[in-house]
Amino acid sequence: MLAEKALDLVRELHRTTGGTLPPYNEDKIRQVLEEIKTLYDQNKDQVHFAAEGQPGLVSSIQVRHAGIQRNKRCLLAYLYNRLEHIRKMRWEFGSVLPPDVKYNMCEHEVQWFNQYNRLLANYMRSIGENGGLDLTQDMKPPKTLYVLVRCIMDHGEFETQDGNVILLKKNSQHYLLRSECEHLIRQGVLEHIVQ
Repeated sequence: MLAEKALDLVRELHRTTGGTLPPYNEDKIRQVLEEIKTLYDQNKDQVHFAAEGQPGLVSSIQVRHAGIQRNKRCLLAYLYNRLEHIRKMRWEFGSVLPPDVKYNMCEHEVQWFNQYNRLLANYMRSIGENGGLDLTQDMKPPKTLYVLVRCIMDHGEFETQDGNVILLKKNSQHYLLRSECEHLIRQGVLEHIVQ
C-alpha cells in the first residue's frame, strides 16, 4: 500500500511507553525515502504524456503525489517527535544521557542533543547573577525554601552559604536550603525526607 512504511514509523513511536526512546529505524527511513524517489520518478516520466492530453494519467500522477506528501509528513512527524522526546530527556536527566538511551539515538540526534546542551548552558550562564541561573534545578516550584535531608553516606564537612560548617555523617538529619543541597541529593549523598 502507498506510504504504509512511513505510517509504520509513526505507529512505532506511538507504541512506545514509559518515556523510552525506541531505536532509530534507519532501515525503514531509507525504504520510505526510496519509495518517495520512485514515486517522484514515475510522476516525472508521466507528466510529459499527461501534458499531451492522455486523461487517465493525471489522476495517477495526483495519487502518487499525495503518497509523496504523506510520506514526507510521516517522516517529519517521526523525526520531530524523536527530537522533542530527546529535548524532554535533557531536562529530566541533565546534560548526560543514560547509555541505553544514547544507544537508541542516531549520530545526528546525538549531535543535536550536544548542540542543544551547549545552547542551554550558554543561555543559563547569561541570565541571573554570579555566573548564571540553573533552570534545570527545580522543575516544579518548591513549596518551601528549606528541606529536611538525611545523609545516606559519610560525606565530610559541608559549608553553607551563610558560612556555617555542617558535618554530613551517615544517618544524620539536617534542615538545609533546597538550593544548597539539591546537587547532593542528585549525587545520592543526601535523601530528601518528605514530611
